[in-house]
Amino acid sequence: MKKIKLLLVEDEIVLAGVVKETLEANGFQISHAENGQQGWEQYLSFRPELCVVDIMMPRKDGLSLVKDIRSVDEQTPIIFLTAKSETQDVIKGLQTGADDYIKKPFSIEELILRIKTLLKRTQPLQTSSNGNNGIYFLGTYIFDYNRQELRHEKELVRLSLREADILKMLAEKPNVTTHRKNILLDLWGDDNFFNARNMDVYISKIRKYLQHDPSVQLINVRGLGYKLVF
Repeated sequence: MKKIKLLLVEDEIVLAGVVKETLEANGFQISHAENGQQGWEQYLSFRPELCVVDIMMPRKDGLSLVKDIRSVDEQTPIIFLTAKSETQDVIKGLQTGADDYIKKPFSIEELILRIKTLLKRTQPLQTSSNGNNGIYFLGTYIFDYNRQELRHEKELVRLSLREADILKMLAEKPNVTTHRKNILLDLWGDDNFFNARNMDVYISKIRKYLQHDPSVQLINVRGLGYKLVF
């Protein structure tokens, strides 16, 4: 069976060694970089299917590295590792293009679960999502889930994997409330507060993408969840 190629960028050598060994034991092929500059070089040569990146690193920090990756690659899933847990740091990390965010200290089991969840989400990119080739017409927008693209007239927004997943869940049930807990459990596997804050960031970004057509609204149904109306 082909091994999943994963790039681990982490400057804490002991932690990186434990994570690398455990992931390899779980069937992953790991390339480890000790700083952001090495991470960029290994990304270009290794071509990973998923990246796990620490934020605070020498030479090039994780935020800068992910910006570089996203400038040439919109689809490869990226998970941030960080000791920081403030909301502003979460927002900054997600705005650079990361798909998930896990704070230290963490269990290896939780990291593996996050990795497998993201990888599972990438599989529909190879096939039709539900018989409509993954194309959704939202007012004057065209949402291509497989390509992770949202188009409005001549403007094209390239969505992160997590943004595309959330928008797909809402687009499949137009004018119907999708419960917050369902989104969190389906996409994150856990409805804890930290994941909920991550989701709020993505919802805000999607809402901004849809602002060109007033007939398309992403409504917050207080105490329940979200509804995509068009």
